[in-house]
Amino acid sequence: MKKNDIKNSADLFLYKAIVDFNSASALYKLFMSDEIEIDIEKVFFDLQQSVEKLLKSILAKNCVEVLKTHDIYQLIKHCKDNNIQLYDNIELLIDLNDYAVEGRYDIICDDIEDAKEYFAEVEKLIKHVKEHSLKERK
Repeated sequence: MKKNDIKNSADLFLYKAIVDFNSASALYKLFMSDEIEIDIEKVFFDLQQSVEKLLKSILAKNCVEVLKTHDIYQLIKHCKDNNIQLYDNIELLIDLNDYAVEGRYDIICDDIEDAKEYFAEVEKLIKHVKEHSLKERK
């Protein structure tokens, strides 16, 4: 998706989510190759931001009120309360909530190996949102 493709808030949230995911991916690769020194929480923060925006994209695409929250649990619950189908095990992403605010100011000790699982789950959510958006436009 390119900036020129943005037509509505759902597209904007999707675009921003992909940017956050790409940022997390790039930082992770640089961190793992010892090319930069960062707090790994920055990677998890960008992943959390991506998930938050992906869920808000789904809500906007379905013409459901987009909650002004960073809480992934609340956003998933809001989707389900409005009969928006998500994929199985999306609840695994709720653990990223710790990085919404605390990760910017605190040091959260997490196993770097957790990042691989989060990347896989966020990629699954991106695919779900894109497929959902394509169905809506047909």
